[in-house]
Amino acid sequence: MAMASANSIISISSASLLNGALQPKTATLISLRKHNKKDNEQQSTSLSFTAFKISSPTIRRRRLSCSASASSSSTLPSALLFDCDGVLVDTEKDGHRISFNDTFQEKELGVTWDVELYGELLKIGGGKERMTAYFNKTGWPANAPTGEQERKDFIASLHKRKTELFMELVEKKLLPLRPGVAKLVDQALTQGVNVAVCSTSNEKAVSAIVSFLLGSERAEKIKIFAGDVVPRKKPDPAIYLLAASTLGVEPSRCVVVEDSAIGLAAAKGAGMKYTADEDFLNADAVFDFIGDPPEERFDLAFCGSLLEKQYVS
Repeated sequence: MAMASANSIISISSASLLNGALQPKTATLISLRKHNKKDNEQQSTSLSFTAFKISSPTIRRRRLSCSASASSSSTLPSALLFDCDGVLVDTEKDGHRISFNDTFQEKELGVTWDVELYGELLKIGGGKERMTAYFNKTGWPANAPTGEQERKDFIASLHKRKTELFMELVEKKLLPLRPGVAKLVDQALTQGVNVAVCSTSNEKAVSAIVSFLLGSERAEKIKIFAGDVVPRKKPDPAIYLLAASTLGVEPSRCVVVEDSAIGLAAAKGAGMKYTADEDFLNADAVFDFIGDPPEERFDLAFCGSLLEKQYVS
């Protein structure tokens, strides 16, 4: 086996450069660093993607001097696939969490999710799944129904109201785009690279974020895969497989920008078990954000360079 190019695993943390061992692979992962908790082992079916991991801006970090745009490449990905929450917008702590809590208060459920608890709950993909798992563990509210189907309907109604409250925040533009998102999207669209958003969040909420914050002109060119569009949510790779199939591209030519362990597991999905901590050594690069000049961390050329830095037979 010959090596196409040197080290293809690039991991940049909030405090230091993480040196990962070089290993044969068919997927490239770039991560946006987020939480500081360990995640359980996940197993998924075969999938080959390139993915990023981006961190939450709420975590303190030193400024990095690296310049992603310095890695120019003639290779471009066939598709650039973004997660939504925490990647396009820092929505979780001050968006979704607040909307969940406001919904719980409206329904007089006596439930409040603080930041630490919500960080743990984010290991569960999907809002309806998150609430169900929480109530199953802690006990259902006194005013919740007892029948299985009635509880499903109850959760669905809570999630619908939560989505309405969340969309109000988005429409008021109280949750701004993260640095560099619009730049990277524009670079991809200009070069004819497919752009899509793949999220476990409600489709209406994701569409609102793309439309209101990226603008209608960009939104018309961005495909959205969200919510219950697939039967199994992240860490299952189904949503990324659907995106590649719908866009008519090979998974190995896709670059995924993610911010969570379950998202990385979904993108990386190689039919094996692995445990990923928040250093995300399964990622090929870890950045705190995408960035705009003069604090740009990476660009489309860097994405293309990662596709070249892989082992070939």
